[in-house]
Amino acid sequence: MEKSLYYSLNQFLKERFGEKVKKIPLDAGFTCPNRDGTKGKGGCIYCDAKGSGTGLGQSLSLKEQIEFFIERFKKKGFKKFIAYFQSFSNSYGPLSKLRETYSIILNYPEIIGLAIGTRPDCIDIGVINLLKEFQYLGYYLWVELGLQSKHNQTLKFINRGHTFEDFLSAFYLLKEHEIPVVVHIIFGLPGESRDMMLDTVKTLSELKPEGIKFHALYILEGSPLGELYKAGKVKELSLKEYASLVGDSLSFLPPETVIHRLTSDPPKEGLLSPMWLLNKNQVIKSITDYMKETGQYQGKFYHNLS
Repeated sequence: MEKSLYYSLNQFLKERFGEKVKKIPLDAGFTCPNRDGTKGKGGCIYCDAKGSGTGLGQSLSLKEQIEFFIERFKKKGFKKFIAYFQSFSNSYGPLSKLRETYSIILNYPEIIGLAIGTRPDCIDIGVINLLKEFQYLGYYLWVELGLQSKHNQTLKFINRGHTFEDFLSAFYLLKEHEIPVVVHIIFGLPGESRDMMLDTVKTLSELKPEGIKFHALYILEGSPLGELYKAGKVKELSLKEYASLVGDSLSFLPPETVIHRLTSDPPKEGLLSPMWLLNKNQVIKSITDYMKETGQYQGKFYHNLS
């Protein structure tokens, strides 16, 4: 990966902390409001029974997960870590449970940061104040909001259970309290044209989030989307289409927005399509090759949008 093409998370963390820092993915056993019946059942249509979960929470305690990853990555030369509460919606629950869950990082001096993956409708002032406590303790903090698309018709179709306006409310609340925001978007959602996908990116470029994660829609056995796919009602993106979408998107984003992820990382088991996602290195190479061929780099057209 060439730093000149986009501003990677690895580059950002090394600049900020003076050395390599590794995120460790954690499953704390949370759920989502569109899974437990509060807003819906079954989760998003692309989720199978595991949803966004890593599955680690079913076999290992939070303590065991942290110690497993710290030991594993220390052998690879990492000394500092960010605890990434990844699975499902990690700000969805009583504040007492959230505080108890997050506070486990206090036991590990190697952990210098906290990242919370969640949904826009699971952010309120109580959660904000709790997160600020960890900022005050010196932890580097960010919140990852799953937007997926700015188009409400898409959000409704995929059973997100929230609107773009809900996202904006959470985004501005976090920004008001100086908590960095990383936004997740998915390319290839049913019914979305290339222009619609790029429109989501252009809107985000105006909002200037601290970070962004790009995902390609993947289709899993056992998900509602999987049934639509087998019925011929959903078409996946090709690698060429995805690479050009991400490459063009990067040219619209502010140069200082950190690129946390360029592609999805689907499980091999149960993946129906697209199979090209299993070769992550090839996906990243396709994106960077496209950018080189077209003379793209992050921020190239950012100032043209205003």
